[in-house]
Amino acid sequence: MPSLIDMRRRIRAVKSTQQITKAMKTVAASKLRRAQERITGARPFAQLMLGVLNSLATRVDPALHPLLAAPADRPPAPTLLVVVTADKGLCGSFNSSLLRRAGTYVADADREVALGLVGRKGRDFFVRRGFDVRYEDINVFTNLRYTHAQAVARAAIGEFTSGAARDVYLLYNEFKSVLQQRVVVERLLPIPRLEDDSAAAAEALAGHLFEPTPAEIFDELLPRHVETQLFRALLESAAAEHAARMTAMDAATRNAGEMIDQLTLYMNKMRQATITRELIEVVSGAEAL
Repeated sequence: MPSLIDMRRRIRAVKSTQQITKAMKTVAASKLRRAQERITGARPFAQLMLGVLNSLATRVDPALHPLLAAPADRPPAPTLLVVVTADKGLCGSFNSSLLRRAGTYVADADREVALGLVGRKGRDFFVRRGFDVRYEDINVFTNLRYTHAQAVARAAIGEFTSGAARDVYLLYNEFKSVLQQRVVVERLLPIPRLEDDSAAAAEALAGHLFEPTPAEIFDELLPRHVETQLFRALLESAAAEHAARMTAMDAATRNAGEMIDQLTLYMNKMRQATITRELIEVVSGAEAL
């Protein structure tokens, strides 16, 4: 049985842990508000750009630009999967759900899968297990900027245009709400085409005019589109990470409070038993005299 001193030390340790988790929850809540503002501002532009590029990819000849070439028209090569994880832990199942989904994707793929890794947790997990890692970047979310998305986009476009990757997919946590994050796998390259075989689509194809030439437009627009979609995914992941950490630290703070109550109750019972035993000894000694 532990002594009263041991119980007091344990209660102090749990209280110190509770203060840390409470502070981490406050910091995560503050960062989440800023991350939500950024993703709210970035989503409309990224979604509209995706719609425009999907429409263009459907209505133009894929031979106009390498980033439009369908996977079936490309030489055999592995799929490049860009996995976006966090650099830190203590955020519940945020990283484990991503790594589990990435492992399932690699295991179920009908061809080899190479990896592009953003975030320390994903890098450490896959490098230790000997996966084919083409690109890695850590400490991105310390101060997330558009230049980080540009660096990842350049690496993905380079793998795709060189023929080292047949297609490029993106795996990340999408921010839905403070209590909900959703693991998303979406194709980044080649630019997805709309499934629209209607007469309206054929008529729209005939009516498109390009100024300047389509090649010049696509050379400027398509890399910018890839950067935009990657930046949106990084912002989504950052907001989801802060939400997951805030929720995890809130649960940890409550659990610490419950543990403190239980330990305090147990310590009081021990102290009461000690006092009762000492009183019995005093009374027994007095009666013996």
